[in-house]
Amino acid sequence: MTIKDGSIDPKIGLLRDISAIITSVLDLDQLLGLIIDTATRIMDAKASSLLLVDEERKKLRFFISTGEKKEKLKEYDLELGEGIAGWVAENGKPLLIEDVKNDERWNSKIGKALDFDVKSMACYPMKVQKRVIGVIEIINRKDGKPFRKRDMDILSAFTELVTNAIEKARRYRNVSKENIFLKKKFEKSYQIIGKSKAVKDVISDALKVADSKANTLLTGESGTGKELMARLVHNNSPRKRGPFVTVSCGALPETLLERELFGHEKGAFTGADKMKIGLFEAADGGTILLDEIGEMSQTMQVKLLRVLQESSFFRIGGTSSIQVDVRIIAATNQDLTTKVKEGSFREDLFYRLHVVSIKLPPLRDRIGDIPILIDHFLERHTEEYNSIKPTITKEAMERMVNYHWPGNIRQLENAVERAVVMGNGKEINSDDLPIDITRRELDIVKVGSTLKEAQERFKKEFLAKTLDYTNGNRTKAASVLGIQRTYLSRLLKELNVPGGRRRIMQSEVE
Repeated sequence: MTIKDGSIDPKIGLLRDISAIITSVLDLDQLLGLIIDTATRIMDAKASSLLLVDEERKKLRFFISTGEKKEKLKEYDLELGEGIAGWVAENGKPLLIEDVKNDERWNSKIGKALDFDVKSMACYPMKVQKRVIGVIEIINRKDGKPFRKRDMDILSAFTELVTNAIEKARRYRNVSKENIFLKKKFEKSYQIIGKSKAVKDVISDALKVADSKANTLLTGESGTGKELMARLVHNNSPRKRGPFVTVSCGALPETLLERELFGHEKGAFTGADKMKIGLFEAADGGTILLDEIGEMSQTMQVKLLRVLQESSFFRIGGTSSIQVDVRIIAATNQDLTTKVKEGSFREDLFYRLHVVSIKLPPLRDRIGDIPILIDHFLERHTEEYNSIKPTITKEAMERMVNYHWPGNIRQLENAVERAVVMGNGKEINSDDLPIDITRRELDIVKVGSTLKEAQERFKKEFLAKTLDYTNGNRTKAASVLGIQRTYLSRLLKELNVPGGRRRIMQSEVE
């Protein structure tokens, strides 16, 4: 905007100078304070206010003000359409009032309550995509004269500038709140639950390991929480701000696993139309969890050993060595010592991974934690299904506590989720639990058997019934049991489950 002599209004120049500052402030409260102080100074006003629309209550609220009565003003709000500011908010049009007392839209209740003599006012709506989000009002020039059209032009430019900044800060605040919520929800999902000595001991070991750079091997049956323990180590280590990457070595064929771990160059093979980094690169500066490490092929073991020894590797089809700083945590439900003796797992790799070993206890060795875990899973899944947390009957709790849980915590969570879905919403009883849990183990073993014989007999019967339940589909059976499919196959073979081979062959045909 220019003055009659052709020069640029110095106030417009000031607006340009402060625009970069205003648009860079993301803290909403700090931004609004800066805006209103700047508006008062630019307009040579005695006081000013910024009012925001409360869309839920359909009111206009004094958010921040200047002047002697600024704190008192926050106690008031206006209906949309009430007073000059309310009219501007409702109609989305600016108002320049030289003498507010002679304007029919003037509402004197706030002025009287604050004992503040309002004479002249400039009021401008703040709009985002034609939607009014608030109003800036400027009150009384310091020189006692009424506001003029030139003042309104300056206020218009200023309002347009700050409206975008406010909306940006609002979005930032909303995203920040959502990030905090998601972070808390994420952390809650990966809590290690339990008060038993067995759990406290492994947590203590994990925290000791976390401060070191040592490669760590986590062992234990399927479903005992090895990934949770790996996350605990990572989140309490100096690498906690770095990435945490996990890959299942038993879920992918050798060629796909190599691509996932090391990435590939463009043109390395048919279909490689662009370069892709691998998980080791993605985990640089952080931690990578190699789950089911016992399933890794001998060829891949050699390539992994190189990474452990040299902290470098080549992408598939690449000629340049890539250096990485990655902490490796490996996990397995197998006895790697036996696999080393059998020659199916490299001894040198085993000792590289086995710098520190932590064995996670099965659920049957921490019975006291079962009620705590049940309560935790009840809260999680009732929240997920937007339902009220049900109570659990004494009989149902006894059945769950006395069950031996071959699938460990994963199987327990599946059982609780099933009970939440199948229950009446108020109470969980034995009928809501999977049928194998409600059967008494003594019903399928003979008194006089050794403990080992009883356990094997129960496992055979249990696996056979589960396969019958899934019509021989071992993928579904493994899901029901809460264990890995490879582990199920090994159990069927080791226990020589009656009809197990027939069922598996049928599922493979399907």
